[in-house]
Amino acid sequence: MCYQIALNFEDGVTRFIGCNSGEKLLDAAYRAKINLPMDCSDGVCGTCKCRAESGSYDLGDDYIEDALTADEAGSGMVLTCQMRPTSDCVLTIPTTSLACKTGHQKFSATVAAVTPHHDAAIVLELDVDATAAPAFLPGQYVNIDVPGSGQSRSYSFSSAPGDKRLGFLIKKIPGGVMSNWLADAKPGDRLDITGPLGSFYLREVKRPLLFLAGGTGLAPFLSMLEVLARAGSEQVIHMIYGVTRDLDLVLVEEIAAYAARLLNFSFITVVADEVSNHPHKGWVTQHMPAEVLHGGDVDVYLCGPPPMVDAVRRHFDVTGVLPANFHYEKFTPNAPAREAA
Repeated sequence: MCYQIALNFEDGVTRFIGCNSGEKLLDAAYRAKINLPMDCSDGVCGTCKCRAESGSYDLGDDYIEDALTADEAGSGMVLTCQMRPTSDCVLTIPTTSLACKTGHQKFSATVAAVTPHHDAAIVLELDVDATAAPAFLPGQYVNIDVPGSGQSRSYSFSSAPGDKRLGFLIKKIPGGVMSNWLADAKPGDRLDITGPLGSFYLREVKRPLLFLAGGTGLAPFLSMLEVLARAGSEQVIHMIYGVTRDLDLVLVEEIAAYAARLLNFSFITVVADEVSNHPHKGWVTQHMPAEVLHGGDVDVYLCGPPPMVDAVRRHFDVTGVLPANFHYEKFTPNAPAREAA
């Protein structure tokens, strides 16, 4: 048995390694040429202490209290020199990928389809060789090099991990570097990609979820919903999808399809344009009733432009209802690729 372990570094880089049943994580990382922090490797110094975000594992009893207290172990802290995974796991590594002598994953993909949605967005689908298909966490993004421009742009996966065909929802911007290239892109064109990247990803589901999507910030939630649907999640999930204009509402049919696959999933769409006849008008925060916050016993995920993120944070402050966890990703359309280092 080999388990897939995601190592998330402070600089936003994520690397995936295989860890054999009964193998210590530190040994598996070294086998993958990733030098995780360590000093003694005997459970004495605590140098290799990390946080396990999800998954199951055995810590054994060959470490001392000074290296890892019972309270720390109970809160998800682990020593990689002692941890033996018993499932796939996600770990947060408290240092940079460079310090661990690793770095970005790079791969190439082939354009399979380019589908415009009015003047609002473009769905880009890419094919990857099975041997090169990247592992990633639902919600993460990549940097895609725009051919001939010397520039890159960041886009979140809309497809689920494990899919051979990768999907991205891209805002269509007049004069935009990527938008211009996509206007003439053809099946078979090659793209160079760096990733996965980012700390915005679906954590272990322990309580109700509230998904807040702004415009093409919908993309990572499509990846998350697919993962939840495949897992047969019965957790309460509510999505609010906000856009500026009616034409900016894209892939609503795909969202609606999850209502048939997820027992407790619901969603609404919101349009800000004052002249719209949409049934829900205004801003996302105006359509966030108290019940979707579950008195604070909720994990909130938000992907949207900076003003939306700021507005939601103010809403929490004003109402005094703070979510158990608030994970967000700010993005600015047409901005250069986010640097992970």
